[in-house]
Amino acid sequence: QLQAYGGGLVQAGNSLRLSCLASGRTFSNYNMGWFRQAPGKDREFVATISRNPSNTKYADSVKGRFTISRDNAKNMVYLQMDSLKPEDTAVYYCAADDGVWSPIRSHRELLYDHWGQGTLVTVSS
Repeated sequence: QLQAYGGGLVQAGNSLRLSCLASGRTFSNYNMGWFRQAPGKDREFVATISRNPSNTKYADSVKGRFTISRDNAKNMVYLQMDSLKPEDTAVYYCAADDGVWSPIRSHRELLYDHWGQGTLVTVSS
């Protein structure tokens, strides 16, 4: 089970940190990802981190502003979001994948078998 939290209303330019708590499975066996869905749009990839935290990948739209990290001892994955923009407004989901992490495939939504319920981030201009 994955539970994402930390969303809220922030002004453009500010920061927010999302957290995702994993329970019921061996967290360190999973690659983790963050995805988001803006109103009226399809869900899209944001960031992914491998089970050993040395590998990460970001969507071009968030590169340099967002940072994904994880703490395997706490079963937590985080998304630090800086310099937020109104176009970052979306419901953010964390997800888990038990496959082999790869920078050319781990952004694909279909690889992720387990999903959290989502947390809403609203960025005002």
